[in-house]
Amino acid sequence: EGFPVGVIANNGVLFSEACLKAAHFIELCDQRGHPILFLQNTTGFMVGREAELGGIAKHSAKLVYAMSNTRVPRLTVVTGGSYGAGNYGMSGRGFRPHFMFMWPNARLGGMAPDVGAGVLMDLRRASISRNPATEEELAAHEAKVRAMFAEKSDPYFCTARLFDDGIIDPRDTRR
Repeated sequence: EGFPVGVIANNGVLFSEACLKAAHFIELCDQRGHPILFLQNTTGFMVGREAELGGIAKHSAKLVYAMSNTRVPRLTVVTGGSYGAGNYGMSGRGFRPHFMFMWPNARLGGMAPDVGAGVLMDLRRASISRNPATEEELAAHEAKVRAMFAEKSDPYFCTARLFDDGIIDPRDTRR
């Protein structure tokens, strides 16, 4: 109906330049009273020496700050993966967008399931000297960890948690 809406989309890692541009765009939408639609498929913010020298910490903080302080409605659609702090910068569920929708194949979490399971298994293998385990026990533990990550990053699980956390409240007048 001719109502202006700001759209911020990404596909992959968030770089410094993109964070700064998105932060300025969010501030502009807020000043003009335009709601913002976030389309996210993010693996998180860029990491590494070059990214740090390029100001990723400063620019990603500006993005999260701008997004968390905007007063206009924020609508979030997760089209792929949404992991790490990039989820917050793109108006993830931790910042309670006014509406959040996940594609059926989308995933959400602090880490991608394969990455998270790999990290936990590395920690488990490092602790073997204190708690010896057979290869079969390690394989069973890895299967359990991978299943946990798969369950908790599932879009239906994440959507159901919106109700449990009180994020969706029919008495909420801001919606």
